[in-house]
Amino acid sequence: TISTVPLAMLAGAAPFPPAVEVRGEVYLPLAAFTQLNEQRVAAGEPTFANPRNAAAGSLRQLDPRVTASRPLSTWFYGVGYVEGRQFGGHQEVLAWLRGAGFRVNPDIRTVTAIEEIFAGCRQWQERREHLDYDIDGVVVKVDDRRLQAALGAVGRDPRWAVAYKFAPTTAQTRLTRIHVNVGRTGVLNPWAELEPVEVGGVTVERATLHNEEDIKRKDLREGDMVILQRAGDVIPQVVAPLTDLRTGAERPFSMPTKCPACGTAVVRSPGEVAVRCPNPDCPGRLAEAVKHFVSKGAMDIEGVGDKLVERLLALGFIRDVADLYQLRAEQLAGLERLGEKSTTNIIGAIEASKKRPLERVLFALGILHVGGENAELLVRRFGTMAALREASTEEIGGTPGIGPVIAESVWEYFRDPRNRNVLARLEQAGITMTAPVQGTGGGTRSASGPLSGKNLVLTGTLPAMSRQEATDRIVAAGGRVTGSVSAKTDYVVVGEDAGSKLDKARELGIALVDEEGLNALLMATAREN
Repeated sequence: TISTVPLAMLAGAAPFPPAVEVRGEVYLPLAAFTQLNEQRVAAGEPTFANPRNAAAGSLRQLDPRVTASRPLSTWFYGVGYVEGRQFGGHQEVLAWLRGAGFRVNPDIRTVTAIEEIFAGCRQWQERREHLDYDIDGVVVKVDDRRLQAALGAVGRDPRWAVAYKFAPTTAQTRLTRIHVNVGRTGVLNPWAELEPVEVGGVTVERATLHNEEDIKRKDLREGDMVILQRAGDVIPQVVAPLTDLRTGAERPFSMPTKCPACGTAVVRSPGEVAVRCPNPDCPGRLAEAVKHFVSKGAMDIEGVGDKLVERLLALGFIRDVADLYQLRAEQLAGLERLGEKSTTNIIGAIEASKKRPLERVLFALGILHVGGENAELLVRRFGTMAALREASTEEIGGTPGIGPVIAESVWEYFRDPRNRNVLARLEQAGITMTAPVQGTGGGTRSASGPLSGKNLVLTGTLPAMSRQEATDRIVAAGGRVTGSVSAKTDYVVVGEDAGSKLDKARELGIALVDEEGLNALLMATAREN
């Protein structure tokens, strides 16, 4: 589908490893982007906003012929899981990739002095505008993969790699209004409505504001002229107000005292920044709960997106997540823009979701404080939904990695008659309610793997692996993934936006590794064994 991805490895990669995960990225060259937009204008089609969105949209096409028609290209920069072959350094990996026929950026180079690094970063800052592709910075890495594993990570950044980020693209615009959405757990989330402004080739009309505390800290007001930036040239963020431009008509913001979706008085738990709607029947909470249930990390019901969920709720076709499994093809066929093929695919996707493993089902329920990782721990401890449903707070809290706050939240969820009713109907529909007698994530645990007897904690978002994939690999290697950091933790795997687990690991002096460090650790440990 993408012409620069080789269909077979070249002889230069021999001997070929039995299995290897090659990592890289797909991009749209700037010249090709311009040409593509010119062709779309000539054909009377809408143009793409920027190369990033065009490339991402091309990869999401259901018809591979459309993807193949786009002038996409690739760069490959590393390997993940490798079976039967060892690499001593990053340059060795790149050389192997080149020999195998994968495109490797020719500008990657090895330096031996800190002055060369500084000079290289300055050079790329100047060269940025002359490249045929967009970049937002430079990454400096330690070459030796054993050192990568030994160095681990500090904060959200690995000790063996430093990202030198160019100054983000900024713009000025007016914050016209601050709105509030209700999340699936009842949390009220403020966001900014902005006068449309172009930032880095993208027209931005809204941005997240995180929470009320953040708004007050920045002293943001409705009507303010503000500085807007795209963090990493991706996520819109309101940086600060331009207070010198205030006229006196600007309006300070305060969180509503009643839920904007149902009118129930909001509450704030002691010690929490978040303000919540406590009404379990809140329509705003229900919509977000269903969206979460069908999402990729949960039941992964393809074709049931946010807009369709809202339509199904508005029409009364569903009242909760269990009703999804009672939908009929004739109901969907009557909806605008849903043809026979789309309807068939959606019904098929709903049916296929019944086979999702129990940990995915538990996560999909949207229980407060129960993410994918904690769902794994609870399933490993109890094995069936029925056993967890009848467990006491003490029994739930006795699960390794599950603290009293999570235990109380889980216990309260199963005490609610409405939740028990939904679970009963899900079970009647044929949803998985029992876990196989295997390792976490459906993979068999290895008793003699390279991580046998090791306890690992995952925190943050990994660049290439989902949390599920990382968990499966750790479990397959004999390791155990727990939900909280303790003195028994051997390693904490740190991703982007790591949270309090990282702080706890620092306090206890637990070894920190990032994704590449985890892979190197697996290989290094295997060699030692």
